[in-house]
Amino acid sequence: MGLYNPASVTVVESTSSTSTPTTVASSATTGTILAANSSRKGATIWNDSTATLYLEFGATATTAAFTAKLSAGGYYEVPFHYTGVISGIWSAANGNALVRELT
Repeated sequence: MGLYNPASVTVVESTSSTSTPTTVASSATTGTILAANSSRKGATIWNDSTATLYLEFGATATTAAFTAKLSAGGYYEVPFHYTGVISGIWSAANGNALVRELT
């Protein structure tokens, strides 16, 4: 069987032109950090708290079941063009999450 190699391949990268900042107050119960958004191209989350922030890709974050654990002052970039809801819970309620959503 013969192989076919195209003369060129065009790759179109996703770009963002808008950055929307939000501040989410810390809570010792699970809450939404970012709502689902099919237009999201990326997001960053900075834990501006002295407590640990547990992030979950889904509606319910817990301190035992989470996607990422951000120590005080920790920073996280949402990978893989994830567009679903992101929830969070802190080990103690103080400070905020500073969020930037790129669309």
